[in-house]
Amino acid sequence: MFSLVISQTNLLHYYCIQTAFPLYNNIIPMPLTIYQVDSFTDRPFAGNPAGVCILSEPKTELWMQSVAKEMNVAETAFLVPQGDDFSLRWFTPAVEVDLCGHATLASAHILWESGALTHGAEARFHTKSGLLTANQADGWIVLNFPSTPPEPADMPPLVGEAIGVPAVYCGKSPFDYLIEVESEAIVRELNPDLRKIATASARGVIVTARSSSADQDFVSRFFAPQAGVDEDPVTGSAHCALGPYWRSKLGKDSMLAYQASPRGGFVRVTVQGDRVLLGGKAVTVLKAELLA
Repeated sequence: MFSLVISQTNLLHYYCIQTAFPLYNNIIPMPLTIYQVDSFTDRPFAGNPAGVCILSEPKTELWMQSVAKEMNVAETAFLVPQGDDFSLRWFTPAVEVDLCGHATLASAHILWESGALTHGAEARFHTKSGLLTANQADGWIVLNFPSTPPEPADMPPLVGEAIGVPAVYCGKSPFDYLIEVESEAIVRELNPDLRKIATASARGVIVTARSSSADQDFVSRFFAPQAGVDEDPVTGSAHCALGPYWRSKLGKDSMLAYQASPRGGFVRVTVQGDRVLLGGKAVTVLKAELLA
């Protein structure tokens, strides 16, 4: 884990200014700690990186969007205490999103790791997608998310051209298009035209296939250039659609999924009625002071 901190000299200088010139309190903000966490992995520099910033009070949307653009990772999460719970919002470098798995997992990881939440206590998040929870279980973090099963849909012509391979199935969830192709090899070798993907009237496009590995159930990749993320390394929220889809095909409630992006990551998926449990691990790789 890397750590970026302000030197003692700078902190003393900051304290002296604040004490001698209290009006500067309105000019020089107190630094905030911001973290970068790799989610859905047990090793650094894999999985999906997320920014996490715990605030004492809400900030403006413009400020949060600016920070997310500065962090330049798939999503940055902003948390504000709300009683014993937290409000949670997610921003890509370009837009705010309604649901994000890996940044929620990263948020829970930081709450426990930093001591903001007692180890073993349930993390409860109030979001645009309702109440989401996270719990620790045998070294994994388990998220409780809404199920978003896809419904059959016509393939948008430009998306079909972008994928460039025959589809076994095309459907659409409340957020994304979901396209099944013939094999894992096709998923891994896919090099879609992102300009055409961006024309889809959806957050993004999921491409998936049954896994060729005996210890995995299905693989996927996720492309969302229209949301400012060309390819998301590991997308928890996409598995809210993938879980119920593959459950209907495989006849299994619990599955192990692999997202076959260049960074890659594993997601444990359990479908429970209208909820999907997403299991993953996380590693903190960066801790810094946000001064702006």
